[in-house]
Amino acid sequence: MYLDALSFLEDERDAWRPFEVLLELSDEQLEGAGSEAGGWSGRDLMAHLVAWQLLALDIAKELAVSESSPTAARVKADWDSRGGDVVNAEIQAQWAARPLADVRDKFRQASGELRGFLTVVPESRWIKNAEVQRTFADDTMDHYEEHRADLAAILAAAG
Repeated sequence: MYLDALSFLEDERDAWRPFEVLLELSDEQLEGAGSEAGGWSGRDLMAHLVAWQLLALDIAKELAVSESSPTAARVKADWDSRGGDVVNAEIQAQWAARPLADVRDKFRQASGELRGFLTVVPESRWIKNAEVQRTFADDTMDHYEEHRADLAAILAAAG
């Protein structure tokens, strides 16, 4: 649990940094699925991570102007009722339809935009609220950690 926003934001930035190497891969390397990565391609991983960052960004935008986030409540209810596999499969399908250039652009921008937006959210609404802080950690740092092995496998497959 974090006691101040700056510590959270610094740790999120450090946790995100290793994933930025995906931007250095060619389109062909990103599109190739690695069996070592559980079938994830670099594109899949980029889309998956950025989709959750963008949801966190939506939550941050709502918390900047309100005490609560309808998006957070909706996402939690959806996750609880349908399960993570279904939700994540839908995310993957939605992002598979996007041009790779769009995926790259969103991947390049979303984390920084989220960190920037969190600086304007009153700490009482996210750092001092354990449940909300957990949501941001789940969608960022903890999520990145869950996919570190996938990143390593994708990079190994890319050579």
